Amino acid sequence: MNTIKKIFLPIIIILFFSTGSITAQKQLPNGTKAPEINTIDHFNREIGWKEKLKKGHVVVVFYRGQWCQYCNLYMYHLADSLSMITDLGASLIAVTPENNENIDETVEKTKAHFNIVYDVGHEIMDSYKVTWHVSKFAHIFYKLRGIDLNKASDGTDRALPVPATYIIGQDGRIKAGYFNKNYKLRMPISEIVKELKKL
Repeated sequence: MNTIKKIFLPIIIILFFSTGSITAQKQLPNGTKAPEINTIDHFNREIGWKEKLKKGHVVVVFYRGQWCQYCNLYMYHLADSLSMITDLGASLIAVTPENNENIDETVEKTKAHFNIVYDVGHEIMDSYKVTWHVSKFAHIFYKLRGIDLNKASDGTDRALPVPATYIIGQDGRIKAGYFNKNYKLRMPISEIVKELKKL
């Protein structure tokens, strides 16, 4: 038993520190011009950034994937409370590194039918400075749990977003945001609504 402990304890320590030592980028400050999002969403609907802003404010949410129970719960609550956002003239865009096949599972699990974007090559994530890369050691740990981040994203660099939220005014600038490296925590929908009412 002591021999097993001696073998596995260093591995556990490496996994722990390789996961915890990765630092994410910083939150974009209020007043910053928000990077544009011009693409086709999962439902084959065109997202034209300038057209979106002409119609109202935009809420941009980043989530990790359908395998993340905290993401699924948040997406479900967003879908369930969507009218609280749209009634204020705002629209919602969710961005994920996962491919469309996995977004199908997200939709099935959460009933989310707002704009959901597969961020190919994490270009949108990079522009909003929310991208971080899971270490190779931590990725092994994910795989042992049945989660292959690269396969899910059709990528090679184990990229995930900080599950941040940004509220963008019609002038194209960030009015409020929530950026927390703790993936279990998200911007409350009540807070999103509160910030939208200020605009």
